[in-house]
Amino acid sequence: MKPVFLRWALFIFLLLTAVSCKEKKTAASPEAISALNLKRGALIVCGPTTQQLGSLTFTISGPASIQPAFNLGLKLLHSFEYDEAEKVFAGIIDEQPGCAMAYWGVAMSNFHPLWTPPTVTELTKGSKAIAIATSLPKQSAKEAAYIDAIGAFYKDWDKVDHRSRCISFEKGMEKLYTAFPDDHEAAALYALALNAAADPADKTFQKQQKAGAILQRLFPGEPNHPGIVHYLIHTYDSPELATLALPAARKYAAIAASSAHALHMPSHIFTRLGLWSEDIQSNLASVASAKCYAESIGKEHWDEELHGMDYLVYAYLQRGDNTQVRQQLDYLVAIKEVYPVNFKVAYAFAAIPSRVVLENKQWVAAAHVQAPVANIVWDNFPWQKAIIHFTRLMGALHTGDKAGANTELQALHRIQDTLIAQKDAYKANQVKIQIKTAEAWMNLKAGNKAEALSLMQQAAELEDKTEKHPVTPGEVIPAREFLGDLLLQMNEPGKALEAYEENLKKHPNRFNGLYGAGLAAEKSGNKVKANRYFQQLLAIADTTGSNRPELTTARTWMAKH
Repeated sequence: MKPVFLRWALFIFLLLTAVSCKEKKTAASPEAISALNLKRGALIVCGPTTQQLGSLTFTISGPASIQPAFNLGLKLLHSFEYDEAEKVFAGIIDEQPGCAMAYWGVAMSNFHPLWTPPTVTELTKGSKAIAIATSLPKQSAKEAAYIDAIGAFYKDWDKVDHRSRCISFEKGMEKLYTAFPDDHEAAALYALALNAAADPADKTFQKQQKAGAILQRLFPGEPNHPGIVHYLIHTYDSPELATLALPAARKYAAIAASSAHALHMPSHIFTRLGLWSEDIQSNLASVASAKCYAESIGKEHWDEELHGMDYLVYAYLQRGDNTQVRQQLDYLVAIKEVYPVNFKVAYAFAAIPSRVVLENKQWVAAAHVQAPVANIVWDNFPWQKAIIHFTRLMGALHTGDKAGANTELQALHRIQDTLIAQKDAYKANQVKIQIKTAEAWMNLKAGNKAEALSLMQQAAELEDKTEKHPVTPGEVIPAREFLGDLLLQMNEPGKALEAYEENLKKHPNRFNGLYGAGLAAEKSGNKVKANRYFQQLLAIADTTGSNRPELTTARTWMAKH
């Protein structure tokens, strides 16, 4: 009896297995695909008539007909052209609804790891895409690992914070990279994951150094790979590492000239190194491409245009070119609607007018600065809103409006409390730096020099311990530069010179940094350094017809000495 029982048990097991295999999905249902609400339509890129997005090859399972489209989607993904990448992956899904890696592409297109965290809509779409990809038959262990890695980011997205999920993605990509060390896509995306998970307060740049080592090994063999060159720039986007990215920065725009973001991205390194002419040319090209894209999708303005303008105004200010600065500011104020409204758009709207008045020390204008109206709900962007309050606060202080300064300081404290409640420690600390800076100048105006100096030093030290956000060209005004200004006001030119020089190491060729250093050197009797810094200032601010009074002072000094 026992052998017969075993034969029947084996027969039932095989029958159930066969039924199970027949029932296993080979494609997503039309309902599941419809629920994704995928972006669709013709591919839109601006730039050369021949599409230039770099080169790569990544073979996936499926018919040969979808391979070129997948490579195109991946190239767009590497240049952060997320909307267009999603369109391409959607096209693959329409043709081959059983292609698991196409759903992986959709999930990646809604992640944007180095920008602001995905919205609820994007998180919902990404998690649904991963659920479909997971339900489909895996054609290879490698593809399963790719899907698992991004799946780790979307897992429990409604319960787990963004940074923790970025670390989960990093661990998933590390596992993939370790299992398939010869896969260049895995290596490039692992480097991206390391950057996404890096702690802004880690001044050893542990994760960035690891990412850089991986990318530097790949770069000579694949010099036209958009991801490798792009992620090298992000990896080394810090004062201490920026020179390592200069070759990549000078190459990326030519590799992916059809991407507005690729045209802009080199300016991250040009800004870090104070290469203002290259910075300006990079962002003029990027802004033009972004305007073209906005027109193509039927919108007045696209977010990438505002992002490029932020860097462009920053560079014009360092050249002392207020004519171009005013043109950009007037254009910004006239903008009434941008698509989509997000972190970098709000930052540009707040930072550009604030930089203009603070860099020029136009204190009356600073006291009354307003964020452009546009289509922004400012309560959704407390950190950016703080920039406006800080600018008004500094304007009020320098124009003797104590009541106005106190009102703005209270607003900064409320925003800091909001960011702490949101568990956004990085942005809360940035506002803390603004608060300490403001309190330092309040104490100086009140005659409390020792307390003023202590608070300003605290602000500078706190800022030194953290990196700027990847979206921004830099702090609105560096805290250590403010420290130099404060020391000059206290008639301590020698110490002011030390502060300016320390600041210039992190922010080379800043207009006010060079001028402050030259002025402090002159006042402290150091003619050699005064000559050096004023000469440097005149070299970078060679704009014809600039009306900055600092340049008149520098020219007068050089004529006499």
